[in-house]
Amino acid sequence: MRQVGLIAGAAATALAAAGAITYAVAGDDGGGRTPSAGSADAGFARDMAVHHQQAVEMSYIVRDRTKDEEVRRLAYDIAQTQANQRGMMIGWLDLWGLPKVSSQPPMTWMDMGDMASGKDGALMPGMATNTEMKKLGELSGKQAEIFYLQLMTDHHQGGVHMAQGCVDKCTVGVEKRLAQGMVDAQRSEIGLMADMLKERGAAPRS
Repeated sequence: MRQVGLIAGAAATALAAAGAITYAVAGDDGGGRTPSAGSADAGFARDMAVHHQQAVEMSYIVRDRTKDEEVRRLAYDIAQTQANQRGMMIGWLDLWGLPKVSSQPPMTWMDMGDMASGKDGALMPGMATNTEMKKLGELSGKQAEIFYLQLMTDHHQGGVHMAQGCVDKCTVGVEKRLAQGMVDAQRSEIGLMADMLKERGAAPRS
């Protein structure tokens, strides 16, 4: 439980730092240039906002399906962190005057537009399918805890891949720093969830 709190504290610190400069992002480290609709900066903000929204939904589902305080605390921390980060990314798109949706397939900004089939709602790497989300809502207790931890591990692995793509390709400094914070925090949570799964006699799916 203490480890969950430490990770949450680090995430909160990163959010506070990023939030303080959210509205200056358009000119941050970019010479005052606003990103284009087809840029990695815009693509990451659009796609990760969608990716984060599912993590928030998944986390609130499991909070209603278990009484385990450790899982409920982790789920709450993930939901709050990713909801706040999603708000930042949507805010940046508004600030840049760019659309929140694109006619291009998800992940096009990473040259991976042909990789995510979108089958059964899994639009991007690590995303759960609609069938998996429905199943999570039908489980309870230890079964719900294990399935959530497995789904969220996959989700974080996909999120780390996407965030690292922004670190490599984005040009707006504050967005790159937020992406690096996502990489670091989600890798830590992947390790934590592996331990939590082991405590429940289970393991990540991949």
